[in-house]
Amino acid sequence: MVHADKTGIFVKESHKAMKSYFVFGRVLRESATLIKLDKSFEVEYTQNFNKELKGKEFEDLFFIKDKLFLLASDYNKKDKSLILYAAELDKPSGEVKGDWIEVTNWQKEEKSDDIQFNIDYNSDSSRMVLVSTIEGKGKNNYEVKEFDLKFRQVNKAVVISNEFDKSIFQLEDVIYTREGNIVLVARIYEYQEGKKKKSKFLQFVNYNIRIYNPSGTMVKELNSDVVGKWLVSAKVLQVPGKDLVLAAFYSNERRKMEVNGMLVQRINPNTGDVVTTSNKQLSTAMIDKIEEDENDEDDDESKQERKERERLEKIQSDDDGFSRYMRFRDFIFTPDSGVIVMAEKFNNYVIRNVSYTPGTGMGGGRTMVVTYMDVYECGDLMMSKVDVSGNINWLHVLPKYQREQIDLGSTSSTTGFSMGAGYFRKYMFNRPFYGGFATLKGENHLTIVFNDHKKNGNVLQLGQKYRRTSVFGKSICFGLKLDMVTGKYTRTELFDNRDQPTAMPRLGSAIGKDLYIIGKEDRMFGKSKVAAAKISVK
Repeated sequence: MVHADKTGIFVKESHKAMKSYFVFGRVLRESATLIKLDKSFEVEYTQNFNKELKGKEFEDLFFIKDKLFLLASDYNKKDKSLILYAAELDKPSGEVKGDWIEVTNWQKEEKSDDIQFNIDYNSDSSRMVLVSTIEGKGKNNYEVKEFDLKFRQVNKAVVISNEFDKSIFQLEDVIYTREGNIVLVARIYEYQEGKKKKSKFLQFVNYNIRIYNPSGTMVKELNSDVVGKWLVSAKVLQVPGKDLVLAAFYSNERRKMEVNGMLVQRINPNTGDVVTTSNKQLSTAMIDKIEEDENDEDDDESKQERKERERLEKIQSDDDGFSRYMRFRDFIFTPDSGVIVMAEKFNNYVIRNVSYTPGTGMGGGRTMVVTYMDVYECGDLMMSKVDVSGNINWLHVLPKYQREQIDLGSTSSTTGFSMGAGYFRKYMFNRPFYGGFATLKGENHLTIVFNDHKKNGNVLQLGQKYRRTSVFGKSICFGLKLDMVTGKYTRTELFDNRDQPTAMPRLGSAIGKDLYIIGKEDRMFGKSKVAAAKISVK
């Protein structure tokens, strides 16, 4: 989902196209198709940009205010330069208007240098922000540029020096504040001795979070350390028109690395000074039980309900920490100046499969075939309310297990150690396609939309048995209605994914009180089938 307005819905579909062809092979490039749906969700047009992108790499379809642009890059091997281009698209037809405009360019010093960039919005989405770096053998700098509607650079580029070695520094996020300051969130690693001789591996140490002014000078380094604890994950957001909010999960033991607590800080975006700090221990004992419906006429507890209650009571009494794979997903700010923290158990890894095909002819040997699968596991959903004083008003965990596999083919660039997706690996942001969840905020309630196994319709809390969801084409799209004050919630079936293209809630777009989500059905022959849906709250 790229954009939705009164004229319709704009959907982006990325695909591979041929860049060059040789006698012994071919080179593919990234291309894209723009699909526009009208108000009735009927396809208005499908625009393929293979011709316009010939010789270029597709980067993005980007809206600024009410204008739509096609962004592409072109690398020149002779002078080792990379150029970013933009072309305006006619929204009613999807066709390119005019010529390509050069937005900016980068120059390599060495052939082995790696140019990386990410395209984003400024704080009010009125301008485009471009964050880039050129990684060489030594340390690197980060450059931040801002562009207006005509792709003219606004003010000078902000250059931020990185004092860390690139092998132990992973940029995780960049926040462009309303005040013009820039927040860099990074993970720092260190080399540890392995079990074998001379073997070393990288281990995460801590977060490095710094605020820089528009001149590139560091305003402050945020102290997110908790004495005697180890941070597991962190996220920074800006309250609309107000403070920055830093939330972090921490562990009591470095090796065990389970989540035992949560740190929440409100920070002045101009000075970097901490306004309030809340440091709360987290354990399964804090999980609130979902209250039964008082109007339920059947007061007799069934055998299954008793077992579920006993399992939940055991989980609460064990007083354990939560999974170290818990990741912050969203912050929803409430009318009473509190914040609802949404976190999800998440893991991503690559499976290497080796198979052999028999040889042909006399004495023919076997051929080894290596394929790779990219696996995404989206697990339990943690929901909690932190009030203005930093107290946790309620805490719930919804059990779920979504497992999605994406075929990477017979080659993979992900072998060996990886520190994760990182800020510049933007193609990873669209994955997984069908796992995860989306949120839609109403006046008093929050609606959470996700795909789940059809037999999990009554699963609401830990202690209940639930099924794994891996065949999303046979799953159900559910809605969870959460009261932002009390924390009570109910679960409703929205639609069956077997009846239409499989929904991708995580990739949806919330606009006002409407959530637009896209569904896609891949076919072995013919074009993929795409559908759209709108979920509204009163």
